[in-house]
Amino acid sequence: MGLTAPKAVLFDWDNTLVDSWGCILAAMNGTLRRMGHEEWNLNEAKDRVALSLRDSFPKLFGERWLEARDVFYAEFEAIHIKHLKPLAGAAEMLERLAGLGVTLGVVSNKNGRFLRQEAAHLGWDKWFHRLVGATDAAHDKPAADPVALALKDSGIEAGRAVWFCGDAEVDMHCAANTGCLPILLRQDEPREGEFDRHPPFVHVDACNKLADLANELLVPISLI
Repeated sequence: MGLTAPKAVLFDWDNTLVDSWGCILAAMNGTLRRMGHEEWNLNEAKDRVALSLRDSFPKLFGERWLEARDVFYAEFEAIHIKHLKPLAGAAEMLERLAGLGVTLGVVSNKNGRFLRQEAAHLGWDKWFHRLVGATDAAHDKPAADPVALALKDSGIEAGRAVWFCGDAEVDMHCAANTGCLPILLRQDEPREGEFDRHPPFVHVDACNKLADLANELLVPISLI
């Protein structure tokens, strides 16, 4: 079965549309220090950061997870706009997809307030039907709830005509849970075994190539 022309495209945010690793690592290490834990290096952060804070911090900090949450939010809020950096071609891709009439949304495990602040700062919020972050829905990604919320009032139901684009296994898992088409959108090739449980349908290594794929499926070829 080939690619289905998209009625909607849902994006992860961090490291799918914006480069967030520097900011995430700085805020996380500030939290780990305050909580008496060893700091992480970048590779450790990439391996460990995927689930939302409310799903990951209880496992990491136990009974003190609410204290750690408050520390992390304070650390993150102080620096996240300063560190905000769009990935190459992301703005142009969003503009092209919107111009094709595709409904766009975001399903992120970043706190919803921070997510919407960042989208507004970049001037990207005009392109999105809805930006859904952690705690906006009853459960966070990879649950189906945030996808349903992102598509609410769009007239579009989750399915293969909804592309779910992200850079991590949790995104492919969320796509599988909702019947959306899982698309790995990142420069790096998949690591061995990384997506064994929830494989992407296709790997796209640049934003402009995703827009090209949608354009090929949505715009009829003129025969001259």
